[in-house]
Amino acid sequence: MIRYLFNRMLLSLKQRYHYDVQYQQDILTADLGAFLKFMGFQAMSSHSGNLPAGPLYATRLRAIIRDDCGPCTQLVVNMALEARLDPDMVRAIIHRDLERLPEEIALVVNFTDLVLAHDPEADDLREKIQARWGQRGLIAIGFAIGSCRVYPALKYTLGYGKACSSVIVTTTSVVPIN
Repeated sequence: MIRYLFNRMLLSLKQRYHYDVQYQQDILTADLGAFLKFMGFQAMSSHSGNLPAGPLYATRLRAIIRDDCGPCTQLVVNMALEARLDPDMVRAIIHRDLERLPEEIALVVNFTDLVLAHDPEADDLREKIQARWGQRGLIAIGFAIGSCRVYPALKYTLGYGKACSSVIVTTTSVVPIN
């Protein structure tokens, strides 16, 4: 019965975001305990702290682009649009077009990319992040960076990371810039 309920939840996710949930269904079928742990991880990945939607999705997009080649990025794009981010801003985040982004979004895009590259220049930007959103905001960014990387790793491990594609922002096809 519990597997049935979880599968219904996954099918709802699939329908809402047009996202292939087969890898999650496979986990559910093979190992309920592993699936329950995966669901616990979902709580971490949905944490937003005190970050507004713009900086939160800028972080999530830049992090997912680093490890994904389409489907997971499309999911985050769809979620960002659902959170009412401007499509032009989403495209600018994907293209890393800092001149077209508000200052706080460009800050988060730069910081996320530097963190992902293990670049010590992230230290200077970390102070700006903390000054703007405090330690709670920094933690939310850290959770977003870390959690966005898990999904592609899990999909590739299970054999579902082979479908590379561009992403669609409203009606425009966009190729992510890593």
